[in-house]
Amino acid sequence: MGDLMEPTSKPPLQDAAPADGEAGETARTGDSLGDASRGVASKWLQTVVERNRRQEPAGIYSVCSANVWVLQAAMSQALADQAVLSVESTSNQVNQFGGYTGLTPVQFEEFVRSIARRVGFPEQRLLLGSDHLGPYPWRNEPSGTALEKACELVRASVSAGYTKIHLDASMACADDAPDEPLDPEVIAQRAAAIGRVAERTWAELPAGSPAPLYVIGTEVPTPGGELGPGLAPAVTRVEDAQATLNSFGAAFSKYGLESAWERVIGLVVQPGVEFGDASVFGYDRSQARPLTQHLPASPALVYEAHSTDYQSPAALREMVEDHFAILKVGPWLTFAFREAVFALSAVERELLGKRRGVSVSRVPEALEQAMLSNPVHWRPYYHGEEPDLHLARRYSYSDRSRYYWPDPSVQRELETLLANLSASRPPLTLLSQHLPEQYDAVRAGRIHDDPASLIEDRIRKVVRIYSAACERR
Repeated sequence: MGDLMEPTSKPPLQDAAPADGEAGETARTGDSLGDASRGVASKWLQTVVERNRRQEPAGIYSVCSANVWVLQAAMSQALADQAVLSVESTSNQVNQFGGYTGLTPVQFEEFVRSIARRVGFPEQRLLLGSDHLGPYPWRNEPSGTALEKACELVRASVSAGYTKIHLDASMACADDAPDEPLDPEVIAQRAAAIGRVAERTWAELPAGSPAPLYVIGTEVPTPGGELGPGLAPAVTRVEDAQATLNSFGAAFSKYGLESAWERVIGLVVQPGVEFGDASVFGYDRSQARPLTQHLPASPALVYEAHSTDYQSPAALREMVEDHFAILKVGPWLTFAFREAVFALSAVERELLGKRRGVSVSRVPEALEQAMLSNPVHWRPYYHGEEPDLHLARRYSYSDRSRYYWPDPSVQRELETLLANLSASRPPLTLLSQHLPEQYDAVRAGRIHDDPASLIEDRIRKVVRIYSAACERR
C-alpha cells in the first residue's frame, strides 16, 4: 500500500472517554465482532512466538500509549503492513478508577476501537494488553488492599477484551519491608493470585472467547520510564531467569493454573537496554548471549523487552533475532509527536508571526506552563539546576511532557496551530528547514503537506523502525 494516503480527519485533541452515544455504538460494534475479532490477534501473537522460537526473525512491537496521534499513526502503519497492532495500557494509566487518563479498561478499549474505525484499521487486528498489571498504583497501601484492587483491575481488563496480560507484582507495598527487595516467592504468589482472577473472569465470558496470554517476570523497569542517569543495566543472568520461571511455575501450580501456565508466552528480562534524560544504553548482543542462548524449553515463551525506545534499527533487529521477540515502545513515539509539533510551531512563527490580524499559537509555552503548574509527573524524574530542568522538560528522552498534552490550555494552542497551518500551508522551503524528512516525503508525493499528515509521518518514522525489526513473511 505504500505511504501515500488520503488526508484523514483531524484526531481529537485530547484523550477522553467517548461520549455516551459513542460508547453505546462501540459496544454494539464490539458485540457484532464478537470473539472472532480478538481471537485473530491472539492467534497471530502465538504464531509470532512459535516462529521466533524456531529461529525465525519474527517479532511484535507493542505500543504503550494513550496518545491519540500515536495510536492513529501506529494503526496507519499496521494497515500498510497488513499486520496486527498490539496496544497496551499500564495499570496506573488505565484502571477501574480511571487512572491518570480517566479511562477504565472498557472505555480504553472503546477509545482504541473508535480510532481504528476512523483510520479504517480492521478491528479484528487489534490486540489489547495490560502492562504492569498488579499492585503498583496502590503500592502505598497494605498489600492485602493493593492486591485486591489489582484483582479488580484484571477482572475489568479481561472482561473488556484485553488478551495480553503482564502480571507484575514486583513492587513492595506499605506493609512490606521498606529497605529490602521483595521476596521473589512473594512476587510469584501475588502474581498467581491475580492470574487466578483472570482465568476465572475468562471462564465467565461467552464460549469461544480467546484465552488470556500471559507475560511474567520480575526484572521490569518502573512504569513510566527510567528514574535517572547511571550505568547501563546488567543483563539478566540465566540462573535468575530460571529461578523466576521456577517460582512462577510453582505459584501457578499452587493456584491450580496449570493450563494458564501453558499460555505464558513472554518472560520479562533485562537485555541491557535503557534510556535516561539525554543518554541511551544500546543493545550489546555479546553481553546478552548467555541469556539468548538459553531460551527456556517450557513454557514455550520468548523474552519481552521493556524500554526499547531509541535503540538503533540494527539493535532492534538483533534483539528480535536473539529472542527478545516482544518489544515495548512508548516514550519514543510521543517524543516524535512533540518534535513534530515543536517544528510546526517554528514553521508557523516564520510564516505568520509578522502578519497582522493573525493569532499565532504558543504550544511550547503552554506545555511548559502546564508542567510547571503541576510537576507531579516530572519532578521525581528530572534533576539538576533550573536550566537543566527546563531543558529536560522540553527535550528529555523520558518525555514526561507526554502527560500534559491533554491539558485544556495546551490543547487550545495546538488547535490554533493546526488551524493556522491548515489555512495557510507552509512553503516547501520552511518544511525543508524544520521537517526535512517530511519535506522529502511531500516532494515525493508520499504524504500531503497538511499539519496532521506531517505529524503522523514523523511518528510513523519511529513505527517503521519497529515494523522493520519485527520482520513478517
